[in-house]
Amino acid sequence: MEFEEEKQTAKPVFDEEAASALAKELRATFSSAKTRSYQWRESQLKSLLKLTTSNEPAIVDALRSDLSKPELESQVYEISMLKNSCKLALKELRNWMKPEKAKTSLTTFPSSAEIVSEPLGVILIISAWNYPFLLSLDPVVGAIAAGNAVVLKPSELAPATSSLLAKLVGEYMDSSSIRVVEGAVAETSALLEQKWDKICYTGNGRVGRIVMTSAAKHLTPVLLELGGKSPVVVDSGINLQVATRRIIVGKWGCNNGQACISPDYIVTTKDFAPKLVDSLKCELENFYGKNPLESKDLSRIVNSNHFARLIKLLDEDKVSGKIVLGGERDKTNLRIAPTILLDVSRDSLIMNEEIFGPLLPILTVDRVEESFDLINSGTKPLAAYLFTNNKKLKEHFVRTVSAGGLVVNDTTIHLAVPSLPFGGVGESGMGAYHGKFSFDAFSHKKAVVYRGFAGDASVRYPPYTKGKLRLLKALIGGGILSIIRALFGWSKA
Repeated sequence: MEFEEEKQTAKPVFDEEAASALAKELRATFSSAKTRSYQWRESQLKSLLKLTTSNEPAIVDALRSDLSKPELESQVYEISMLKNSCKLALKELRNWMKPEKAKTSLTTFPSSAEIVSEPLGVILIISAWNYPFLLSLDPVVGAIAAGNAVVLKPSELAPATSSLLAKLVGEYMDSSSIRVVEGAVAETSALLEQKWDKICYTGNGRVGRIVMTSAAKHLTPVLLELGGKSPVVVDSGINLQVATRRIIVGKWGCNNGQACISPDYIVTTKDFAPKLVDSLKCELENFYGKNPLESKDLSRIVNSNHFARLIKLLDEDKVSGKIVLGGERDKTNLRIAPTILLDVSRDSLIMNEEIFGPLLPILTVDRVEESFDLINSGTKPLAAYLFTNNKKLKEHFVRTVSAGGLVVNDTTIHLAVPSLPFGGVGESGMGAYHGKFSFDAFSHKKAVVYRGFAGDASVRYPPYTKGKLRLLKALIGGGILSIIRALFGWSKA
């Protein structure tokens, strides 16, 4: 009897059959044109905003449970940013949906043209654990604004937030069009076997390759938000205290380094490195105290696997002797103190994979300009940062460093500028979203040409003659003078 009762309350298995049924159900909703109307899009964006506004304490609690995330970080970097995305989409939605006028040419005269944004269909969004609320729902804002049906797969590594998302989306959103699937590898694999109209994945490159391989079977386009080793170049002659504070808040103030755009390593000159290290030590103590393992303003490491991975990076023979601050760890509570390492070997593990944690290596060069070659010798990062007052160095940085986004004299803030695209390049990802770019990411730009029945020229119809060839060549590739010459037979076919 006890077994039967337990069996009744157990969650149903989500396998390929269930995934197929879900995709079919949402595709039927999309085919009904329900999601295409302005009214539906507006209502769902308002519901998403209400979902967020009405449940802030529960969201903060879930993030604290999953990551020990400080309330300020949860409010500012997850809740407020999602609310801003919803408000911007609601404000601009009518403009985004309007067809864009396009110029026509003499070749199609008389005619008019426009670009119509149409929804792609049914979108699969697979989100990450480090910002499990924002990175789950921010792409949903764009998908809804564009008029799509959506399946959201939150990360199982943030179980409290995943469970809360499933509950809230079920309560606030249109369940015929927007659904949440919880689970781990098996559930994600079942979803990836289905045909979607676009897949948005946020996470690491290893899983990104799996997602892309699965998408290729159905020729499904992908938006991949990955990561990489985001560098910080620090020049001399700057306001060192301000620069240091901005580096710290971008590194340890963003989920204790567990953020895709957190500074991964610093490059500075040999002469300036001691001053930078001293400033980092001073400001870190001001922010997190003499025993940062006890600070309530630092998130914990997400789980024991990631804790072990970070300790392995830190305890490598080439690295362990390079610690100039920190290195303390608390395995029971999954905490690692902010750690600075000076002059680590470039062939060490810590310099050959994304750190995604509270460890910050500093590399030194003779001249600050050498840092750009060092950055470009690796894979393209999601973000790159430069601190300098030198105008030529700024220009050189922007011109030569390829990354998803660049910031001069700060870190991570480009994420908060809705008029900028957010995305990677090369191994740090493909595609971009945020603001209007989110709407575009989940839309198809459909080319439309309008013509009447007047002005029908016989030049395009058989029988073909040399005169027709001359005129068509002039119409397609020439200017007015070429057309006049063709009309009078003055040009060669």
